[in-house]
Amino acid sequence: MDSFCHSTFLSFFLLSSLLFPCSFAARILTAEEKQPVAFTYHKGVLLSGPISINLIWYGKFTASQRAVVSDFIDSLTAAREQNQQPSVSSWWAMAEKYYTQASATPPRLTLGDQILDEDCSLGKSLKNSDIEALAARGRRRRAINVVLTADDVAVEGFCMSRCGTHGSSPRSKSGRFAYIWVGDSAVQCPGQCAWPYHQPIYGPQAAPLVPPSGDVGVDGMVMNLASMIAGAVTNPFGNGFFMGPKTAPLEAATACPGIYGKGAYPGYAGELLVDTATGSSYNANGAHGRKYLLPAIFDPSTSSCSSLV
Repeated sequence: MDSFCHSTFLSFFLLSSLLFPCSFAARILTAEEKQPVAFTYHKGVLLSGPISINLIWYGKFTASQRAVVSDFIDSLTAAREQNQQPSVSSWWAMAEKYYTQASATPPRLTLGDQILDEDCSLGKSLKNSDIEALAARGRRRRAINVVLTADDVAVEGFCMSRCGTHGSSPRSKSGRFAYIWVGDSAVQCPGQCAWPYHQPIYGPQAAPLVPPSGDVGVDGMVMNLASMIAGAVTNPFGNGFFMGPKTAPLEAATACPGIYGKGAYPGYAGELLVDTATGSSYNANGAHGRKYLLPAIFDPSTSSCSSLV
């Protein structure tokens, strides 16, 4: 198979990424591991031009849950002056710095098709190959196909080593596309994949933060999805931007695990904004009045993690 995949395991203690021998990889806790000092552009193709982000909903999601995610996609390239700062589009501008270094034009991301599979046509226990098959239901050209699994769907490696993955389809005449998988962890492992909106399963047991949407699982999905989109765009086929060995790559957002605001450290997400009306914590304003918590981006110009707040 001609594919490259990377995964995120969003937890307060996460410090590294390790590539599985299959087509998926996972960010794993390795407290003593030292990060490489700089990103390298490996001269591969980056996503550019118009790119449709197509959402494949697997399992039962409510309309309000789907709206939280689709509004996030709409927010990525919304005019920055239209949203209160700091904004989702300002976060995305940090990821676009990689394109400057590659002398390339950043992609224009737009919300594309939304495909519903509420009856779970492949069952409720999915393997890596099932994720790839689901992703192939979306567009095959100029696309990132995102598979989102409901909270009662088990996915190979989910909660054990990963919260989300990204990869690419094999080369073919019908086109090659990037894909992402993210699971709703609300039932299975919110302490691993929805922190800091849920208490972690290990380490300091600080009180969880209030999620902006009121849904721990969905707000956790957005955090993981944001991380995977940053990686899928800047390293879509395994030869774009990453640091460290190819067998254990760190990408634009996965190089900054657990950092959401200034002063972050293991068990503390950093200084965040708080909505006075709801008490929810966030660091980015989005379309339609949404608020989100987005991971820090590794800034290639400063070799440091940059957050919105």
